[in-house]
Amino acid sequence: MSSNLDQLYRQVIMDHYKNPRNKGELDDGALTFNLNNPTCGDRIKVSMEVEDGKINEAKFDGEGCSISLASASMMTETIKGLPVEDALKLSNIFSEMMLGKDYDEGDLDLGDLEALQGVSKFPARIKCATLAWKALEKGVNQKGEE
Repeated sequence: MSSNLDQLYRQVIMDHYKNPRNKGELDDGALTFNLNNPTCGDRIKVSMEVEDGKINEAKFDGEGCSISLASASMMTETIKGLPVEDALKLSNIFSEMMLGKDYDEGDLDLGDLEALQGVSKFPARIKCATLAWKALEKGVNQKGEE
């Protein structure tokens, strides 16, 4: 990756960290789930308003490093308006990307998430980047079991 592209990606990540999108919580009745990364102290709470299998609203709250909070901000931006099934596909694609594997986003748009590709070079930071996504998966899977 060129240094100009690295710089652009760093700027996108820092913008989401300093100016998080969808930070906060949704009212009662929202699908809400918490997850933390005990190795570094990151804590994320994700809330989603799901109706007829579609994510109408998504918010996050928590504390952690720039990677985990920027990733949560990007995730909420990306999944809003998507069917839950597509959000889970995106989560899988994102995990593949974080592991440095080839991935096929098909007709799904990764948007700013591509800025996090470089994290795959830093194995200790992968858990930071995937924390919000794991919370999404956990919450949706628990909801499906109810």
